[in-house]
Amino acid sequence: MSLNRREFLGLLGATALAGAFPIRSAFAGAQAHVVIIGGGVGGATTAKYLRLFDPAIKVTMIEKNPIYIRPYGSTEVLTGHIGMEDLHVTYDALQSKYGVNVIIDEVTGFDPDKRNVSLKGGRKVSYDKLVVSPGIELLYDKLAGYSYALAESKIPSGWIPGAQTQLLADQLKALPKGGTFLMVAPPNPYRCPPGPYERPALVAEWLQKHNPTAKVIIADPKDKFVTDQTMMLGWNRLYGFPMPKEFLEGIPDSVEIQQHSQPGILEWIPAKDGGTPVSVDAETMTVTTEGGKIKADVINIVPAMRAGKIASAMGLTDDKGWCPNQRKTFESTLHPHVHVIGDACHTDAMPKSGFSANTQAKSLARALVEILAGREAPTPSWENTCYALAGSDYGLYVADVFELAEADNKIQRVGKFNRYLRLDATPAQIRMGAVYQQAWMKSFTEDCFA
Repeated sequence: MSLNRREFLGLLGATALAGAFPIRSAFAGAQAHVVIIGGGVGGATTAKYLRLFDPAIKVTMIEKNPIYIRPYGSTEVLTGHIGMEDLHVTYDALQSKYGVNVIIDEVTGFDPDKRNVSLKGGRKVSYDKLVVSPGIELLYDKLAGYSYALAESKIPSGWIPGAQTQLLADQLKALPKGGTFLMVAPPNPYRCPPGPYERPALVAEWLQKHNPTAKVIIADPKDKFVTDQTMMLGWNRLYGFPMPKEFLEGIPDSVEIQQHSQPGILEWIPAKDGGTPVSVDAETMTVTTEGGKIKADVINIVPAMRAGKIASAMGLTDDKGWCPNQRKTFESTLHPHVHVIGDACHTDAMPKSGFSANTQAKSLARALVEILAGREAPTPSWENTCYALAGSDYGLYVADVFELAEADNKIQRVGKFNRYLRLDATPAQIRMGAVYQQAWMKSFTEDCFA
């Protein structure tokens, strides 16, 4: 969120005042305690900024994995630009620099009346306010013939980075000459990054260098996607992709659309052309779509998603699989004193992205400081920027500002600025977009964890 000088000085003053008069807990007058479940972008950012805004608040973060593996940038593992270890982020700074109590354990119980959570290791942790940032769960079984076991062994998803990411990278390198890499894109809504349209683009770029007769196919249950026009323009220039007629509208006359006599290395099959997946057959390595069967040597499936498992186990999800909340403070509408942020919750116009989770976490941290002090939470605003690559030197983005429509409890997009990379952007501007993407990943990680 952007602050002018007066607002910033006021924030410093409020923080100093809060630190001078420690906020007391509802439990026997002790120090106020905020417990956070989930150590991803949303959880880590909340923990860090709570301690920055008011060091008098005790903050405990519970995360079952000792190392965070960041999803943003994980497609670059497939192409060998980085290794799996480059995705690893520790919680060292949260503990040593900000005084966050990090517990590596798994939540197994939740008592909203007594305000405590039970851990697998046997202890109970009480809270004044509970923040849940559980990320997503991939619904492998939503596609007939697909399963978690299959994703771990033969047809990886790799959307939650880890062993499947490395498996997919190994499969790409072993793709036979002239083979086919098939990606099944996710239905809406989906967590991003990684980007489901950046991934096949970077795979196509890698194949041009190492396996130029191979082909990349995207089977899509949608007819459009965020950044579709700018991404397709990159595909056209880099991979011989023919721009569909409906996406040519609005492109300035000064922009040359390349015409290709032969099909390019990358093909996109939208829903209207039969791209919606119906089933997968692991034995024949075939995906059946509404338009027919597609046989491939490597299949990458990004399945449907819902809020992370812990959210449903705690009774925080609705019949759509996501967490309903009051948008101003992200407090759950199902359990009081519990706030859900990030990919797992309903956020209306705001996408399920790492940047969104980060800005939600900052506004929530500010709100909790005020609420615990008995003051009114400020009306928030939020931002989101999603960078993507059509190629390693071809960057693009979508950027938005959001505000709260309190009467409707909705998050809405504001502003009439150009949200996307200009369609007539110069080569230098496009290259700069790729530089920004790489710089953003570094600075973003530092903002969340360091």
